[in-house]
Amino acid sequence: MSAISITNVTVLDNPASFLTPFLLEISYECVAPLKDDLEWKLIYVGSAEDETYDQVLESVLVGPVNVGNYRFLLQADPPDPTKIREEDIIGVTVLLLSCSYLGQEFVRVGYYVNNDYEDEQLREEPPAKVQIDKVLRNILSDKPRVTKFPINFHPENSGVEEQSSLPGHPVEIEVDGEQPFDVRTETAETEAESPEEA
Repeated sequence: MSAISITNVTVLDNPASFLTPFLLEISYECVAPLKDDLEWKLIYVGSAEDETYDQVLESVLVGPVNVGNYRFLLQADPPDPTKIREEDIIGVTVLLLSCSYLGQEFVRVGYYVNNDYEDEQLREEPPAKVQIDKVLRNILSDKPRVTKFPINFHPENSGVEEQSSLPGHPVEIEVDGEQPFDVRTETAETEAESPEEA
């Protein structure tokens, strides 16, 4: 059983300009005291085909964590558009919220993000060069995809019995009856969809 459970994530200031900082309110519960820090990361997937374009927008340490319920605001700068291929700026991508303990990721929350021009004329006739200041970012916050990874939160107490209880693969969680996605394959498939379908 995980010592930490995310109970809610609220995406604030959404939709917003592409160049607006991200702001997320994260609520979580701790059921067993942790003496080391939790590391929370916000990652922008810059390309469905190539993870070298991923950008870590923010990384914060929180801890030590005692038993109880917690809530905090995570603010992150927008992705650097100069580090994204021009053809990947407009369209659908993914934003990942990840949490790790002792260097081991144990939960990942993924959101589809649709980037498009706010102006209808620019949508119908996109300029040859992306006008980033006119791009609207819309995080589909009502459809998160959650993946949990089994880790040992208390390695100092590890024994044969505890290690054997950990499954060897991530556990994917359905949210609102939808199957979780693989960031690389499903982003590529979704890029062809309209914002309403995504």
